Amino acid sequence: MSRLAIIGGSGFATMRGLEVLDYQQPDTPYGPASAPVMRGLLGGTELFFLPRHGTGHSIPPHRIDYRANLWALKACGVERVVGLTAVGGIGGAFGPQVLAVPDQIIDYTYGRAHSFSDGDQGEVLHIDFTRPYCEDLRQALLRAARDCDLAVEDGGTYGATQGPRLETAAEIMRLERDGCDLVGMTGMPEAALARELRLCYACFAFVVNCAAGKARGEIRMEAIGANITACSVRIERILTALVGAD
Repeated sequence: MSRLAIIGGSGFATMRGLEVLDYQQPDTPYGPASAPVMRGLLGGTELFFLPRHGTGHSIPPHRIDYRANLWALKACGVERVVGLTAVGGIGGAFGPQVLAVPDQIIDYTYGRAHSFSDGDQGEVLHIDFTRPYCEDLRQALLRAARDCDLAVEDGGTYGATQGPRLETAAEIMRLERDGCDLVGMTGMPEAALARELRLCYACFAFVVNCAAGKARGEIRMEAIGANITACSVRIERILTALVGAD
């Protein structure tokens, strides 16, 4: 049985139902992770959990130390990682409260430490990133959703933007022309760093708003919060089924 970790995004500073056994904070070459890694039991099965933005959602997307987070999980013996991420919906199938397991990503971020291969280790690493997500874990998430009789979109392209501001309508039009179905701020470099560490990584996205220009009026944080709450129960059911299927 391979050790699984969940990286919690917006609205997921913890996981309901997780019986916490201890907190681990491994040393990393990049400083501390966003928070101590929780090790616990979910439905009697071991699970690791790390809140990406910190315990109080205090770390903005462009300031997250993604290298420290992934290194810490690897040091805990984790082999598989599900990254939860709140996103905006661009494509017609990706309206508010839709759950999705994307299969591609386009990186629009900048200025982030995006590789462990930074020259300091005396090695340059070129990973194959043709398919950025672990297909085995993607399919496991989709099976868990089917077992729960819950709808999840299979596939889609995630556009990773810098944040923390939301995008302009023109930027969303560009992302749509590029083929993006979803837009979020934390998908990269997390996925690539996981690949560098040979971790099986998949993104589990939940749509919390229509992207800029895709609905009338401005995007309101109150509506985003309500959609996170509406998605959370289904997400936790699917993750519990995923853990229990090991």
